[in-house]
Amino acid sequence: MPPSPHSFRPALGLANPHLQTLWGPLWRKIPSLERHRERLWLADGDFLDLDWHGPHQIDAPLVLVLHGLTGSSSSPYVLGLQQALAHRGWASAAVNWRGCSGEPNLLPRSYHSGASEDLAATIAHVRAQRPQAPLYAVGYSLGGNILLKHLGESGSNSQLQGAVAVSVPFRLDQCADRIAMGFSRFYQAHFIRAMMAYLKDKQKRFAHEGHKDGLAAIDRLGPLTNLKTFWDFDGRVTAPLNGFRDAHDYYKRASSRYFLGENKTPTLIIHAKDDPFVFPHSLPTANELTPSTTLEVHARGGHVGFVDGSLKNPGYYLERRIPQWLEAGH
Repeated sequence: MPPSPHSFRPALGLANPHLQTLWGPLWRKIPSLERHRERLWLADGDFLDLDWHGPHQIDAPLVLVLHGLTGSSSSPYVLGLQQALAHRGWASAAVNWRGCSGEPNLLPRSYHSGASEDLAATIAHVRAQRPQAPLYAVGYSLGGNILLKHLGESGSNSQLQGAVAVSVPFRLDQCADRIAMGFSRFYQAHFIRAMMAYLKDKQKRFAHEGHKDGLAAIDRLGPLTNLKTFWDFDGRVTAPLNGFRDAHDYYKRASSRYFLGENKTPTLIIHAKDDPFVFPHSLPTANELTPSTTLEVHARGGHVGFVDGSLKNPGYYLERRIPQWLEAGH
């Protein structure tokens, strides 16, 4: 697969994929934004929190920003993109998936890589609020997988003028294998700890509020000890809480690669060959993509990294490239 014509060059000293991946969460200076939080109530009685930034004009272009696994609207890449969009006069709403806004969600079910129904509900909500605004979505990692799945499911009715997906785990089963290898096991351990904390916070809320059905649903999971891999966690937690038979069923039904052939929305996918979460063979081939989809593959960049410039003055390629592509009117 040829490299992207829109070249990314890592900052000197940050060519390593793990340094690219870890720069944002560990060393980036976080932008400080004034945002307005809105609670979106879902049809099943649960909620999502949206954090709005940028112009209030009802016809200003609007971008939904979708975070990744164990992230939130406060993830550095989310704040950075919202800031970059606002500089161009675009509004944005950062979506916190269920239970990710600092408050546990109300149902036993969790957010997961296939939760495209929650994205569809969000799109319908903001469409109703701002019917005159051109609407776009940008998803990172898990958020990118959900976005691509929605685009495939909805075909020509996605309700989006364009979409960008970054560092997507196209095949969840293969990514579960990849993240269990080498240094990537560091990320795996971090994610498992964070997901267990998410579950325990939910359990505490259920106990505090006397939510017997919720507590029973978690109790039915059995003793959650010795969960070391994504296969372990998704098989014993994600699948039973969200209506999947097992991890295999979840990975098959939620992997975005199986939905790419039905996408009719102009879409940009940005990926790095050295992504430590994704095998190169997990990427879709050209014949799996529709004419509306552009796949940009860079030699370097890590996972949601793409840090260029210099160590003293780092730059963020994604926060230039994504608004540029959206503004071009694809």
